[in-house]
Amino acid sequence: MVDFPQHGGCVCGDVRYALTEDPITLYVCHCTDCQSESGASFTLSMVIQRETLEILQGELREYAVELPDGRRKGASYCGRCVTRLFGPSRRPTLTLLSPGTLDDTCWLQPAGHIWTRSAQPWIEIPDVPRFERQAGEAGMLELVRTWKSRG
Repeated sequence: MVDFPQHGGCVCGDVRYALTEDPITLYVCHCTDCQSESGASFTLSMVIQRETLEILQGELREYAVELPDGRRKGASYCGRCVTRLFGPSRRPTLTLLSPGTLDDTCWLQPAGHIWTRSAQPWIEIPDVPRFERQAGEAGMLELVRTWKSRG
């Protein structure tokens, strides 16, 4: 098991943070929004309680954009190097941390995969919970249980 707090920050080092408690879950998202935003085939999303994230130094900037279909996307990032650090959740008490910004990532093993219908065909998804679209309430509970049951 990993010890907390875990520390992280942006690429240039201007923004540093501490994650003070175990995340709620960690999953891989293969949606086309994440692919476009990251320039990669998928993103990792770590769901955390908002109060477990402490900004230790630096100033964050935020963006918010309304997409053509009416959805809103946004994130908090470093104003100098533009590293995306975290974004809002549909639930106001939660935050989606970009786990690649943690200093130590060796303990990260996703509990499942969402939006697999948009996954690149060369990606092999391991035997974990998977969802063709958004996980939904029951699916998120499964992702939480899978994360909490890890060794």
